[in-house]
Amino acid sequence: MPVHIGTSGWQYRDWRGVLYPPELPQRLWLEEYAGRFATVENNNAFYRLPEAETFAAWRRRTPDGFVMAVKASRYLTHIKRLRDPEEPVHRLMERAASLGDRLGPVLLQLPPTLRADPDALDACLRCFPRAVRVAVEPRHPSWWEAEGALRAVLERRGSALCWADRGSRPVAPLWTTAPWGYLRFHGGRATPSPRYGRTALHTWARRVREAWPGAADDVYAYFNNDTGGAAVVDAAAFARATGSAG
Repeated sequence: MPVHIGTSGWQYRDWRGVLYPPELPQRLWLEEYAGRFATVENNNAFYRLPEAETFAAWRRRTPDGFVMAVKASRYLTHIKRLRDPEEPVHRLMERAASLGDRLGPVLLQLPPTLRADPDALDACLRCFPRAVRVAVEPRHPSWWEAEGALRAVLERRGSALCWADRGSRPVAPLWTTAPWGYLRFHGGRATPSPRYGRTALHTWARRVREAWPGAADDVYAYFNNDTGGAAVVDAAAFARATGSAG
């Protein structure tokens, strides 16, 4: 079971001295990051969808085997709220295709005010190319009440329900809806905040191992607790935890 571990983004000024040498110019941070981690979750695309040329540049600046997950634009998820998804999905994939073999999963993080609408989600997922893995992170409680319909949509589309953690606790049911997984760590309870403790990380490593035991099951895990470089330290610790968990 390959576990691809990284952080949500790489351009954080307070990572100087944690991941980036103080004298390293910011224009070389991606190269430095890709020398330490094999994957990153690109959350810039959520706020402003980059041009194809930018995705192509990221491909050139990263080594073979590097994987970049892409967080879908908020225009699709938060402004359109999954309505009329054809054009936003097409535009996203047309540009992200310039990543070539670096392109990893696409994350659909739904707004916390978006109530369950499995039909709208299904219509959106249907717009993605079959070869593209899509993870979905619902955040309104009504999605869990619509368990049967939600699981049916995700399983039919081969999409993973995003496992999310906040405060060292799962914030959603730990359903397995695809032969691959996607995890996001939003902040732990250890000191200094928002770090994760050893017990929390080893518990998550065990959950991953039990949910995806197959040798070909890919799991992508990203730490979004960027403050003070916590994500960098925790991602490295989680890599050790998943290694010890087999």
